[in-house]
Amino acid sequence: MKIAVVGTGYVGLVTGTCLAETGNQVTCVDINEQKVKMMQEGKLPIYEPGLELLFHRNIDQKRLLFTNNLASAIADAQIIFLALPTPPGGDGSADLSYVLGAAKDIAKLVTDYKVIVTKSTVPVGTADKVTAVIKANTNIECAVVSNPEFLREGVAVEDFMKPDRVVVGTLDERARKLMAELYAPYVRQGNPVIFMDERSSELTKYAANSFLATKISFMNEVANLCELVGADVDMVRRGIGADNRIGNRFLFSGIGYGGSCFPKDVQALAKSAEENKYDFKILNSVMEVNEIQKKVLVQKLKKYYNNDLKGKNFAMWGLAFKPETDDIREAPALYIIDELLKEGATISVFDPEGMNNVKAIIGDKITYGTNPYEVLDGADALLIVTEWSLFRTPDFDQVSSLLKNKVIFDGRNLYDLQKMVDLGYYYNSIGRKIIS
Repeated sequence: MKIAVVGTGYVGLVTGTCLAETGNQVTCVDINEQKVKMMQEGKLPIYEPGLELLFHRNIDQKRLLFTNNLASAIADAQIIFLALPTPPGGDGSADLSYVLGAAKDIAKLVTDYKVIVTKSTVPVGTADKVTAVIKANTNIECAVVSNPEFLREGVAVEDFMKPDRVVVGTLDERARKLMAELYAPYVRQGNPVIFMDERSSELTKYAANSFLATKISFMNEVANLCELVGADVDMVRRGIGADNRIGNRFLFSGIGYGGSCFPKDVQALAKSAEENKYDFKILNSVMEVNEIQKKVLVQKLKKYYNNDLKGKNFAMWGLAFKPETDDIREAPALYIIDELLKEGATISVFDPEGMNNVKAIIGDKITYGTNPYEVLDGADALLIVTEWSLFRTPDFDQVSSLLKNKVIFDGRNLYDLQKMVDLGYYYNSIGRKIIS
């Protein structure tokens, strides 16, 4: 099948590459000439485990192409995916200008029936808006389909190749058949392709992410209560996670959620509810809790240092919003760094993938290390912000020899409490007792 993917951001590039992997002829189009040239030369603009192998293989076998020319990309395509940004506007609603602008450009170029698929996360009613734009700019029949992505950064290739489910919103029978044919290789083990109307499909994506964000904020609230009553949130998590009505995923407490999806999707769903005169109380609380939780380590530091962080030097392990990605969008690390700099502290950071992205934003306001231990030298305390695997079993003898004081503030609960007792650390984590 011939496919065009408009937009080569995280979703577009993973989508295009994985579609090519099952034998489709995929052309990815982007307006950024430098980025397109980079990909044509076989260089990946993002970090995602498992993507590089598929990327190079499909370029080498000429199933995956890149261009700036929209007309050539869509000329023979049967299905056109729109994988474009929908950033939050000033009022929290999703900005659809990129999606609607691309739809208009495509409509002016089509010469035969196309299935135009919104892969971007969009508010309910977007398919209707895209349809209206297309009808206003062409008499050629096209079907507009909603096909939200459910990719987790760090395991996105596996999620695409072996999805839990595929959600497709369309009432067009011709489009339905094409989408069923396209996704058949990915659901051979029996996972469902769920067809529904476009509006239900659009809401499904927002509802899924908002529910997961709610679980995270709920457990962070439980963790904060655990600290007050002397309970252990890890024990609570195991106790409730064993209940199959609840499940054990997204129950880990920490320093809040970040990334490109949860923050903007929760905000957009709340805004959509507001526009329809519905007060979505839970979502408003989820956002409020998350904003507080992102800075909880700073509050713990202030308490420990008697509200005087000026002149203190902190080592920070982790910048990305989660491990196995270089994505720093809405990362708690950025909020923590901002607060600590305001307090007059200095910060040395290490992250396996996220440092270049942070440096592009913050510059030289902080120091960047070449390995985890380098940033510890002379630091007053270690802050753990992202749960990368290499931080889980460090050489504690080396850590102790480099830190000025044996003090760790752990925003991801990486270490066993008894081990911290045995090693003689002051250890302050989330929702567990303080070791001192």
